[in-house]
Amino acid sequence: MTWVYLLLAIGAEVIGTLSLKASEGLSKMHFVGLTVVGYGISFYFLAIVLRSFPVGLAYAVWSGAGVAIVTVASALLFGDRIDTAGFVGISLIVCGVLVINLFSSSVPH
Repeated sequence: MTWVYLLLAIGAEVIGTLSLKASEGLSKMHFVGLTVVGYGISFYFLAIVLRSFPVGLAYAVWSGAGVAIVTVASALLFGDRIDTAGFVGISLIVCGVLVINLFSSSVPH
């Protein structure tokens, strides 16, 4: 169940971050509200995850997956560009998250 909570934390963080971009400098209050709610939900579920996972590994997966998803989503939703260096960097983050998930003995499987 901890993995489900981690996925919920990642999803809520992505919603919060994309809403922050959509708020256009905090000028669109409905997106500001969604940002606050998204981050609040994300931290709630991340706190639950930290009961079972080491903080360094949980944070690496949470932030790494969030960065990768936000980068792709912002390209699709907002037209943000991903250059070659960005693509390589995101690929390395995804590989790192996979290595942690598949091979770390510190993370419950």
